[in-house]
Amino acid sequence: MSELRFTNQHEWVRIEGDEATVGITKYAAEQLGDVVFVELPEAGKKLARDAEAAVVESVKAASEVYAPLSGEIVAANAALSDDPAKVNADPEGEGWFFRIKLADKAETEGLMTADQYTEFVKGL
Repeated sequence: MSELRFTNQHEWVRIEGDEATVGITKYAAEQLGDVVFVELPEAGKKLARDAEAAVVESVKAASEVYAPLSGEIVAANAALSDDPAKVNADPEGEGWFFRIKLADKAETEGLMTADQYTEFVKGL
């Protein structure tokens, strides 16, 4: 399995070839509390890096999920519509949000490693 990379907006990214799976980090899920609704992007939607891609609503707040990389949405996790609690139960696994076909793989160089993200979160 590919190594996870992270953004300062608390998204994780798993890059596999020219596609990436994206979700929110365990830290983000903990901060949100119980997730009650997720709005996901539709397949075929083209997104620029840092564009709003999805919305996650919890009992505490609604938050945007941003596209960490430019590209075209190829899949969304439909299971989250029926069971948004998967985001809390397994945020960096079954709670993934969408898959994106990368427009520019060089953008991945700006993502944080797990160690860098851990240090980033410690500073919050």
